Amino acid sequence: MDIKKLIEKMNRQPNGVRFAEAAKVLDYFGYEFVRQKGSHAHFMNEKGELITIKVENPLKKAYIMDILRRISEKG
Repeated sequence: MDIKKLIEKMNRQPNGVRFAEAAKVLDYFGYEFVRQKGSHAHFMNEKGELITIKVENPLKKAYIMDILRRISEKG
């Protein structure tokens, strides 16, 4: 699935997004997986902004909304 379709899915159905899909979108927008501690994965971008996501399927809506907010700021 391409990035544009994944973002559309995240907007349309935020409760049905899998961790791997969210990680793919974050990677595309410059967030690099830096570590995992327990059930939480940490992604950081070049500016040092950190986002933490619980590794579960499907992800909770709050995580998806946070990702969408961050990538929309990148324009």
